[in-house]
Amino acid sequence: MNDIIKIDHLSKSFGEVKAVQDLSFRVKEGELFAFLGINGAGKSTTINIMCGQLAKDGGAVEIDGADLDRDPDHIRRELGVVFQSSVLDGALSVRDNLKSRAALYGIRGAVFAQRLAELAKLLNFETILNRPVGKLSGGQRRRIDIARALLHRPRILVLDEPTTGLDPQTRNLLWQVTAQLRREEGLTVFLTTHYMEEAADADYVVILDHGKIAAEGTPLTLKNTYTGDYITLYGQSEDAVRRLGAPYERIHDALRVSVPHTAAATELIRKYPDVFQDYEITKGKMDDVFLAVTGMELTGGAEK
Repeated sequence: MNDIIKIDHLSKSFGEVKAVQDLSFRVKEGELFAFLGINGAGKSTTINIMCGQLAKDGGAVEIDGADLDRDPDHIRRELGVVFQSSVLDGALSVRDNLKSRAALYGIRGAVFAQRLAELAKLLNFETILNRPVGKLSGGQRRRIDIARALLHRPRILVLDEPTTGLDPQTRNLLWQVTAQLRREEGLTVFLTTHYMEEAADADYVVILDHGKIAAEGTPLTLKNTYTGDYITLYGQSEDAVRRLGAPYERIHDALRVSVPHTAAATELIRKYPDVFQDYEITKGKMDDVFLAVTGMELTGGAEK
């Protein structure tokens, strides 16, 4: 796959605060790319620069083959952005909000009507087209935010904390829709999130800390590098588990043993087959990766 986003040595400061420091990464066409960091790590600053809403101090940004400095209009056409806070007009209806946005891309008349019908069906808002946005629930409003970003068929969808505060039904719908668009249209998804289970489904992950890349790789690579494995044993006594010589903890009606990697788990199973009658092995989670890399837990909220 080709690189559809190229960021090279990007920097941005606000007074004495270095929000982004010599940042470089690549996003491949069609992938789900997760961009993680605590509040203030530089995620939103990077996104605002990519979208042309904030001037960079240095470095280069290339999106879909276009340089941000030389062809920002091309980049704006290829990006669809769902911001942390809704940018919809609460006084206007759903239809009128999307109609005014579509007009900025020259989408009018029958072409707009057809695109509106497609998105309303895809995102399940056909019954609220004439309702004022200010009367919508948070989940309904988020669906319209996503439709707004997809109106002009962008090649890249930027999702900046898209599911914070959403009900499970809307969260599931969002991921079903993005998976469908990636599969059918080759859409690239650039995601920031505070929900680590969402990052675990990404093709590639970059973790920011104080404006710099602290770690990057596939979720599996990051788990193998920064976390261990867990063996959950059922129906065994603590005396039996102590024989393994590994740290453990009781979890409900089971005992969970921590090992540094899968090879260590395999060695224990081979050495103590009588202990491993009923068990399962699991990898560490992305929460564990983030904690190991940054020393902090990732919790919900808007980035400052």
